[in-house]
Amino acid sequence: MLLANGLHPAATCCNPYIFGVIAHKEQQTKISFEKTNLKLRNSLLILRKLLIFTGLGASFAAGQSMPNAPSASGLPASNSFNLGQYTGSVPEGKATGQVLQLSFLDAMERGLRNNLGLLIQSDNTLNARGEKWKELSNLLPNVSASVTQSAEQIDLAALGFRIKAPGFPSVIGPIGVFQSGIYLQQTVFDLHQFDKTRSARANEEVAKLNYKDARDLVVLATLNAYLQSVSYEATVETSQADVDTAQALYDKAADQQKAGVSPAIDTLRARVELQTRQQRLIAAKNNFAKQKLTLARVIGLPSGQEFELTDKAPYSPLTPDTLDQALQRAYTSRSDYLAAVQQLRAAQLARRAATEEHYPTLGIAGDYGDAGVNVGNSHGVFQVGATLTIPIFAGGKTHGDVLEAEAALRQSRQQLENLRAQIDYDVRSTMLDLQSAAEQVEVARSSVDLAKETLAQARDRFAAGVTDNLEVVQAQDSVASANEAYISSLYAHNLAKVALARATGFAEEGVRLYLQSAQQGK
Repeated sequence: MLLANGLHPAATCCNPYIFGVIAHKEQQTKISFEKTNLKLRNSLLILRKLLIFTGLGASFAAGQSMPNAPSASGLPASNSFNLGQYTGSVPEGKATGQVLQLSFLDAMERGLRNNLGLLIQSDNTLNARGEKWKELSNLLPNVSASVTQSAEQIDLAALGFRIKAPGFPSVIGPIGVFQSGIYLQQTVFDLHQFDKTRSARANEEVAKLNYKDARDLVVLATLNAYLQSVSYEATVETSQADVDTAQALYDKAADQQKAGVSPAIDTLRARVELQTRQQRLIAAKNNFAKQKLTLARVIGLPSGQEFELTDKAPYSPLTPDTLDQALQRAYTSRSDYLAAVQQLRAAQLARRAATEEHYPTLGIAGDYGDAGVNVGNSHGVFQVGATLTIPIFAGGKTHGDVLEAEAALRQSRQQLENLRAQIDYDVRSTMLDLQSAAEQVEVARSSVDLAKETLAQARDRFAAGVTDNLEVVQAQDSVASANEAYISSLYAHNLAKVALARATGFAEEGVRLYLQSAQQGK
């Protein structure tokens, strides 16, 4: 009977040479397997380079695997908040040569001063106030005064007096005319205008509530951008640590190759791993720099201003309210929902005002002043009267106004019901995100510890010559993946807390309390 290597069992029992042949063949088999694995890893490395070169794989190369990948607005796609105009700002001041130390609270305060969405909403509030005063002016007294001194000449023939008689003039004048007075107009009864004014007041309240809601969205956009920046910064730090580890392992493999105790494949493998980590570090630094630019745009930092993030994103568990409590708070506190309620009330008043165009109106007008040839030759005059206007036929205008107001009323009612359902979705989804992110943080933290322990053991085994560095490279990949998962879950958890505060209408106040308590706890 022959062995698999073609030798007889008796020939191998005590022959050292035969043992050496067998070991040599086993080593060749292992090297062949390792070359195949190396080709596969090199193919993946080339794929990564191509992705980065085309601009499609920067996050992949940097190890970014954030759950709920950020959308164009900067928020996870699972969130329903539209932050389009809240990603811009009006820059404040000029860039200085100093590096600005930027904290969570500083970023939020700057965003509340400079964010474009909030500034636009402030102007919308001013516009709504102007519309209210325009409607109110039709109910308040309108008082004016005037003084006139004129001279005129009258052609009697032009007026129809064609009298040709001796001594009868054909032209009279010039005649001096002086007139001064104070004029008053006052609406006494006009239900149509009264309800239009009430509707304008409700629209002003809508604008004020929308402004408050815009502040919450600015807080959400600012902290999202800040948290993302912190996450990218952490990725840079872990990538740098991976590079340092890979460099040390490469140096170790090179030294062992020079000493003749390690094959060249180990050194080559370690160098490929080092370059892969260096590539990820470059991409991570680029992502971090671009995210800082995004944060600067949100909060209105001047162009070119250098800054550093002073606050990190530590993990602190949060025990949220029950679902019923969170929903109740959202319906009573969310400014966008309260604004929708006021919008419905404004539409109801506008619908009523359109119907009241059929009703009669009553107003008074009068004036008092002096009239005469000139200032020295004048006497007091006055006029006062009341006008009752009864609409009879307006050519269908009132009917058209009623139809338009009815359509606006229906839209407002539908939007309110849709927002109510959206709030229910927001609260439920953010609570699910918060619970899931908290669990992911715990698992990711444990995975980091296990991966680091595995790497330490693999390095010891490689240093002792028990194994090659393939095991070390795999352990390095595990550490990098665990760190990325931990950073991702930490970002998701902190953002979920902010999103839950927004969903329940407690964003600005809640974040301020959280930041103050965090500073006091330092």
